Amino acid sequence: MFLLGTIVNGLLIIIGTLLGKLLHRIPEGVKKTVMHGIGLAVVVLGVQMGLKSANFLIMIISLVFGTVIGEYSDLEGKLNRFGDWIEMKIGKGNGQGSISQGFVTGTLIFVIGAMGIIGALDSGIRGDHSVLYTKSIIDGFTAIILTTTLGIGVIFSAIPVIVYEGLIALFATQIDRIVPQALMDSFIVEMTSVGGVMIFAIGLNMIGITKIRVANLLPGILVTAVIVTVMYFFA
Repeated sequence: MFLLGTIVNGLLIIIGTLLGKLLHRIPEGVKKTVMHGIGLAVVVLGVQMGLKSANFLIMIISLVFGTVIGEYSDLEGKLNRFGDWIEMKIGKGNGQGSISQGFVTGTLIFVIGAMGIIGALDSGIRGDHSVLYTKSIIDGFTAIILTTTLGIGVIFSAIPVIVYEGLIALFATQIDRIVPQALMDSFIVEMTSVGGVMIFAIGLNMIGITKIRVANLLPGILVTAVIVTVMYFFA
């Protein structure tokens, strides 16, 4: 079943959120320090990913043009409004953070990064779910901590994760037939680097150092795909 890894990932996010809801009485000082610890770990992960680029010019151009597209289309605002719409439908939970904040933060953390793409490709092409299983465990523990601070809204981030990874896994066979392996390898390397910068920004936001609109950087991944494809065929 090529969607098994995707389903497990979504389920562990949901389970982690529910466990986090039960553990919401953790002292504020503990939650804050743990969140800062996760934020620092996310920063380190972002740095590691960002340094994998084989051509930093691709990363810079992708982020610049991607950010322009994201700002004009206001992706962050749309995500927040979607979260606010959900919040209006079911209300806030016990004063624990807004649903929109939990949804947006969870979505950014769980969706951005190479692990989801590589894992979904492995699931669809080879039926190997090991990468997504690993990601699922990480996401589950992260969801517990996020929920104790940001509230039940984190649970809704399972939806874009399932859709995102599921679509990649669903079309993985076609992608494998159409896209040359060398082009796919190059894209994964550069996408990892661009995604790493976004992960780094998420970590800074979690620590409280910055308030970067990370969702508006997301089009940078699509710009990366365009640049890598053009370079592959014409460079």
